[in-house]
Amino acid sequence: MMGPTLTGQVPAGFATAPSLMRRPTFHNTPEGNIRYSFKDRSIHGGRKYVAGCLSTIANAGHSTGDIIAKENAHILQTYGRVPIVMVRGQGPRLWDADGKEYLDFMSGIAVNALGHSDPIWASAVAVQSATLAHVSNIYYTPQQAELAERLTQKSFADRVFFCNTGAEANEAAIKFSRKFHFAKGSARKEFISFSGSFHGRTMGSLALTSKSQYRTPFEPVMPGTLFGKFNDLESARQLINANTAAVFVEPLQGEGGIHAATIEFLQGLRSLCNEHGALLVFDEVQCGLGRTGTLWAHERASVTPDIMTIAKPLAGGLPIGAALMTQSVADSIQFGDHGSTFAGGPIVCAAAITVLDRIEAKGFLEHVNSMGKILVDGLKDALRGCERVVEVRGTGLLVGVQLSAKVAGKVVTACQTSGLLVISAGDGDVVRIVPPLIITEDDINEAIPIIKKAVLEVEA
Repeated sequence: MMGPTLTGQVPAGFATAPSLMRRPTFHNTPEGNIRYSFKDRSIHGGRKYVAGCLSTIANAGHSTGDIIAKENAHILQTYGRVPIVMVRGQGPRLWDADGKEYLDFMSGIAVNALGHSDPIWASAVAVQSATLAHVSNIYYTPQQAELAERLTQKSFADRVFFCNTGAEANEAAIKFSRKFHFAKGSARKEFISFSGSFHGRTMGSLALTSKSQYRTPFEPVMPGTLFGKFNDLESARQLINANTAAVFVEPLQGEGGIHAATIEFLQGLRSLCNEHGALLVFDEVQCGLGRTGTLWAHERASVTPDIMTIAKPLAGGLPIGAALMTQSVADSIQFGDHGSTFAGGPIVCAAAITVLDRIEAKGFLEHVNSMGKILVDGLKDALRGCERVVEVRGTGLLVGVQLSAKVAGKVVTACQTSGLLVISAGDGDVVRIVPPLIITEDDINEAIPIIKKAVLEVEA
């Protein structure tokens, strides 16, 4: 006979999941193992293993200081982390190891479009992980095929290449651009990027990133990259020529300080690329997939690229990236030209399909636009007269507060102390606000006074 149910904390999304998946239960078996079950599936594992999973979820009883010390001792120190240990999330809220609650208006750097532990998303991930997790790209999987079909149906693209991050997507776009010209008998080597750009930290994408402090320690990075002035079409005209393989541009710069490309700039780049036979690449890693109130940020310009890179919100918190392209680009790519062991796996694709379902649902993008307007208008009203504030700008729910000095980090810290998470951008002079796309007006009304208070504290 089955033993008593094992008690323990489980992820919040499981507890509130609809009929798609009931709350998981953990039972003793006659063999002394644990059976984890939901719906009509079950997973067997040793008692020690399952109990260990539960204790990990519950933070294993370690203090914040213990966890930070363990991280400092064993993890390469490439991140300037704040001294907070996050252990749980639900919707637009996070809780740390000490039980403090935060309103999350940074979304894991524009990743958690549906917030944390969305029950339908969590159910899809759990069901798929209990069915098939990984087989590599040697085999076909239905989830990858369906996601690719959905992305091409909802974009300019004819083909999709899956990868794992935004930087990987941009690396793929670099390779595909060069191969496109190679297949035509041309050895074009040059790429054009712009001031304020951020395309990643790998050697190719880093070469396209404008901030010299990111590039200098690792030079020489990929040669042949030239930088024009963002939103200055004449600057681009002076650089694009018969040696240009591709032009990379973000329709709305996030890391660069929340700067939107003008319609004239994007349309002009398209014309210049057409004139010189160069490819146009839109990097929508941060601004794509509903963040600006349209599915793709470039839609407002009525311009289509040859390649578009996406990543951050696509799988709702799991690692995925993609390069979408026209058939003319795809025709130049052959077996073995590029690849990835993990890319487009069943779990991340199942998660991404769920995210797309939500973003494409009736009224979702209208909600993003509505909340974006409320946020921007509310910030403008609240911050009017603040000496440090130069401008509030943004599109949809990608919003920035431009400050007159490089004190965004201090504002971010002050907000954090008051229970609100935001992030800096630009040259340390922009407060970047990228909440989950599911936030409500009540959430916004809670956040705005905290931001105002933080700005006033910095002014003082």
